[in-house]
Amino acid sequence: MGKLVTDKEYEIHFYEVDYKGRALFTSLMNYFGDISSKQSEDRNMGIDYLKKVNMAWVLYKWNVKIHRYPTYREKVIARTVPYSFRKFYAYRKFYILDIEGNVIVEADSLWFLIDIETRKPVRVQEEMYTGYCLSKDDNEIIDIPKITAPNESDFCKTFDVRYSDIDTNGHVNNSKYISWILEAVPLNIVTQYSLSNLIITYEKETTYGEVIDSCVEVREVDGKAVCKHKIVDKEGNELTVAETTWTR
Repeated sequence: MGKLVTDKEYEIHFYEVDYKGRALFTSLMNYFGDISSKQSEDRNMGIDYLKKVNMAWVLYKWNVKIHRYPTYREKVIARTVPYSFRKFYAYRKFYILDIEGNVIVEADSLWFLIDIETRKPVRVQEEMYTGYCLSKDDNEIIDIPKITAPNESDFCKTFDVRYSDIDTNGHVNNSKYISWILEAVPLNIVTQYSLSNLIITYEKETTYGEVIDSCVEVREVDGKAVCKHKIVDKEGNELTVAETTWTR
């Protein structure tokens, strides 16, 4: 059986681009969130189903590679493919294609299935295999590199968790963490380099009203800027760690 593929066309809006007219990294991540939600809803595996079974998918890791940023008014295709299930977690692939079908962005992701009340992992349900066209043999692992928190913090910024940051699960939307991470990167890197790879691990959740610090350690490696990131709460607990690679 072939993998389930869901596509959706988007046009890059003015409010989704940076000062260079290129799609913001977070805009692309929002496309990924939207296309995966569309697929789940189309397959009757969406919000209503998850509420009925008292479960939720929680994102654990991303590995996103940018080959080219789409630009203002360009039309692109967002694609998602459920790749595999293993016990209580799932791998899912994402792509952004240009109108000619060339892959310009690709991403791997790892998700956990949890009980909404206990917040503990639960096994993937039988109907989920059917819903996403996967079998028990579809259990391959996608290798997402392990990353560590920075040893030092060259720059930090503080953010309040706002009401608009909260998603349907009552927790901060995944793309907001990425916004906080990128906001801490020095302006000279943002203007002189281009973000080509982001690897992120979500360790703990935060909620409305909390105060977080986004800190970054910046190093030059083989002509690239490599940044190690961490997001911590006011008690110093690590919520998220990430690594970004920036190329000229």
